[in-house]
Parts: sequence; C-alpha cells; structure tokens
Amino acid sequence: MTRLRLAFLSALLLLVLVGCGDKELQSVKVGEVTRSIFYAPLYAAIEKDYFEKHGLQIELTTIPGGDKTMTALLSDGIDIALIGAETSVYVDGQHPNDPIVNFAQLTQTDGTFLVARDQNSEFSWDALKGSTFLGQRVGGMPQMAGEFVLKKNGINPQQDLTLIQNIDFANIANAFASGTGDYVQLFEPTASIFEQKGIGKIVASFGEELGAIPYTGFMTKESTLKADDFITNFTKALYEAQQWVYEAPAKDVAQAISPYFEDTDLALIEQVVERYRAQKSYAENPVIDEDEFQNLLDVMTEAGTLDHDVQYSKLVNRSIADEVVK
Repeated sequence: MTRLRLAFLSALLLLVLVGCGDKELQSVKVGEVTRSIFYAPLYAAIEKDYFEKHGLQIELTTIPGGDKTMTALLSDGIDIALIGAETSVYVDGQHPNDPIVNFAQLTQTDGTFLVARDQNSEFSWDALKGSTFLGQRVGGMPQMAGEFVLKKNGINPQQDLTLIQNIDFANIANAFASGTGDYVQLFEPTASIFEQKGIGKIVASFGEELGAIPYTGFMTKESTLKADDFITNFTKALYEAQQWVYEAPAKDVAQAISPYFEDTDLALIEQVVERYRAQKSYAENPVIDEDEFQNLLDVMTEAGTLDHDVQYSKLVNRSIADEVVK
C-alpha cells in the first residue's frame, strides 16, 4: 500500500509540475508609433523575457503616425499604445466615452537632435536665422518641442527662418539627404548615420535643451485599466527592463535590441544607447511625474495646440507605477 501511495503521489506531483511549465501566457497587443532606439527599454523587456516572467506575451506592431496608433487603440485593434502623451490630451478634448489613460512612462526627454548641413562652421543658435529648417509634423510633440527650444534660444520659428513642415515623418530624412534644408530635426540612429556619411553634423540636442518631459509613454483605455490586472504585470516587466538598460553595459543593451534594427551596425546602436543614457532620455522608472506632465502642457500651450483645461489626475494613473516602484 505504501509503495502504491508513493507512486500515486509522485505521478500527481509530476502532473502539477508539467502543468505549471505549460502555463499559458496572456497575449497583449502593443502598438508603437515608430521603431526607434529611443524605445530600447521596451525591446529589452521583450528580449530579456521580463514580460514572459510576468505571464505576458507581447505582440508588438509598428503603426506609423500618432493618429493611426490612437485609432488602433480606440477601435480595440491594440491593448496598449506607445505614443506621445500629447495624443492623449488631444483625445481628452473630444470627451470620449472610454477615456484614454497614461499609466507608464518610457522616455523622459525629447529624442531628436539638430543636424546641420554645414559641418565646418562653429554652431550657435543665431546661425539658424535666415536658414531653411526642416521640421516635424504640425501638432506632433517633436515639432512642438523643437519650436519651444528655438524660442528659448531667441529664434522665432515663424519669422526668423523658413520652416518646412509639409513632409511626412517617414520622408523627412530623405528630403534632407536629397538637399532640402540647412538644418533638420532627426531622431537616432538617423542623426548619427548622417554624421557618419558626411551628410550633416549633430550640433545640438533638443532633449538636453528642453529638459524632463513625459515624451513617450504607454496608455490604454480606462475600461482596460479597471478590468484586467495585466497592466500591473506589464508595468513590473517594464520597470525591470528600465533598470537593466541603465545598469548593463551599453554593448549588452545594443546586442539585446539589435534584432529590431537588423540594418543598423551594432557599434552604432551602442553609440546611440550611450547618447540617450547620458542625457537621461530613457525613463528610469515608469512613474509619470506631475511636474513633468505640466512641462508637456506648457509646450503645448506655447504651440497653441492646447484648447481645453487638462486634469493630470484624469489623464494619468500613476498608482500602478508607484506601487511597482515601491
């Protein structure tokens, strides 16, 4: 009897262990507005299995354009959107039945750099006066932040230079490479690639000039936030990746995220990671700070795109991030 009982218990234990090993992961659809080394902690969280550790399987889709990414979220095409926080402000002004809520921050500075075509002259902001500046889309955070920085340095974007804003985001770099503009506002790694190829020279960082701001973050519908605890697990995984991205050697970070940039040299990815880490562009934790959010609203106000009162407590739920960081 004893042997039979032991055999039964052993078989039962084996079934339990197998069952645990085969535990099904919860699928979460995430839409990113673009593919960028600026988003390194997200890719690291996927590749280092932080999401899997917390029971999640991420289905990542790149949906070019903030409006398209938000449409996908509103229509339930995705569960979570990685997009500029200003987009949630625009949607809030339309009074949706199911509000959009920001719950975690990914980047905390502007991620663009000023690239000059003339690589020989000494740079000063005054040099932009009378030049042709190839900017970003009207109403988008890169353009609003860019204009804010120009004004901070005594440049009136509408009067002191020729501002080109009618080129699609995906074609801005090609336009500059083809000879349009004296200056251009670019994300990495394009800015560094242009410098390597002799097309232009990085002369200033909009991130360093602008300071801390919730530039890009994760948002979802209020109903999703209330209905399912996967948002908590998502935030836990993100926070672990954010810590790892700052603690690990830049080379290891570059190696981890390299599958997302197959056409980019590994050494260049490492260089860009170092640059973004040095200016603290990657958020060190998922908490969206109220003062930083106010900086975002100040930028939008200066750009003339904020047309209604915005309540931080309505657009940001920081309770999950606060608990995760604790």
